[in-house]
Amino acid sequence: MKPTDLRGILRYIPRFREKTFIIAVDGAVVTDDNFPNLLLDTAVLRSLNIRIVLVHGAARQIASLAAERGVAASNLDGTGITDAATLQLSLTAANRLTHEILEGLSANDLRAASTNAVIAHPLGIVGGVDHQWTGKVERVDTEMLQGLLAQGIIPVVPPLGFDGDGKTYRVNSDAVAVALAEQLKAAKLLFLTSSDGLSHQGVLLRQMPAVELRNLLVHAAAELNPETLSKARHAVAACEAGVPRVHVINGTVDEGLLAEVFSNEGVGTLVYANEYTQIRRALKKDIRTLLTLTKNSVASAELVKRTRTAIEKQIGDYYLFEIDKNPVGCVALHVYPEFGKGELAFLFVSPSHENQGIGRKLVQFVETRARELGLAEILTLSTQAFTWFQNKAGFAEGTPEDLPPARRDRYESSGRNSKILVKKLR
Repeated sequence: MKPTDLRGILRYIPRFREKTFIIAVDGAVVTDDNFPNLLLDTAVLRSLNIRIVLVHGAARQIASLAAERGVAASNLDGTGITDAATLQLSLTAANRLTHEILEGLSANDLRAASTNAVIAHPLGIVGGVDHQWTGKVERVDTEMLQGLLAQGIIPVVPPLGFDGDGKTYRVNSDAVAVALAEQLKAAKLLFLTSSDGLSHQGVLLRQMPAVELRNLLVHAAAELNPETLSKARHAVAACEAGVPRVHVINGTVDEGLLAEVFSNEGVGTLVYANEYTQIRRALKKDIRTLLTLTKNSVASAELVKRTRTAIEKQIGDYYLFEIDKNPVGCVALHVYPEFGKGELAFLFVSPSHENQGIGRKLVQFVETRARELGLAEILTLSTQAFTWFQNKAGFAEGTPEDLPPARRDRYESSGRNSKILVKKLR
């Protein structure tokens, strides 16, 4: 691990310490060769005083057990009809899997306990169909779970629910994870699947507000990956229930869990309940961040080199684009009020966050700010990104005569021969 990697992790720790994460693992992931690494990653999270509740599915194991016994399972994921034979398969498969997980956690010196914390009632007759032993989560025994978490014990929750009469029901593990996340007020719910995340028309969705995902589910569900449709629906449900962040990641990727938790870009899909990004005015304490963020672009002559002193003199002109309070982009608006003009400058987006519309959002922010200041047009100078400004941001090519006199003098003396681009605001 590089020192920069460690620094990246350290900035998250104060935010996550003593918070609860629900990790929901598909049965297929538990049987994957990478699962021991996931348990090791879980140990890392626990060492940082993050409270973990582990939920697991068992669809893969139920299917294997059914084939082994020559029994036709009526349903695998706890959403359809669970007949008596399938309930027995579910009990055997889930209990075996829970035991395997407990063994794996013990191998990493982690204390864990299997629980009956999910109280369920029969799903009943839906659309005229009796779902028999399929259950629906009624509530979660939060007192039991909080007691375990307070002692540093990881609760392991199987896809089974129990009622007050001593009956057991097969329940959907995604629904269990959502109920746990809601009632334990979890900071994160992480779905670990065998897919890279949620995808739309074959393209991986990296970050999406829950309201947009809900709209996709309503109007274009067929365009989403059917293998992760349940994750998409439950991610929306979790966010609407107050869970701030839901992640869908590939649990078969080595170090995927830590990369998702401790980096801005992550490895899968993040669904968020509230505003995940923001643009804010830079402060003096951000000058080092601005210089570090743009260092490579300055070195390649995409951006003009700025000194710490120069930025400090105009710090009120600079803005940062943050993702979960971590800067990934920046821009500046230098104002020439006597000419009714503003200059969009220092536009930069981290390579890890390119092609996500961040640059366009920063330009739109500058345009809005310029209009609020009563400016008639904005200018920008570019040596390498001028086609983007013309094609994506609506700028037209201008001339040195469009620049305010003082700015024109600096332009002519710089020798950069930048393209001058202009956009009328009214």
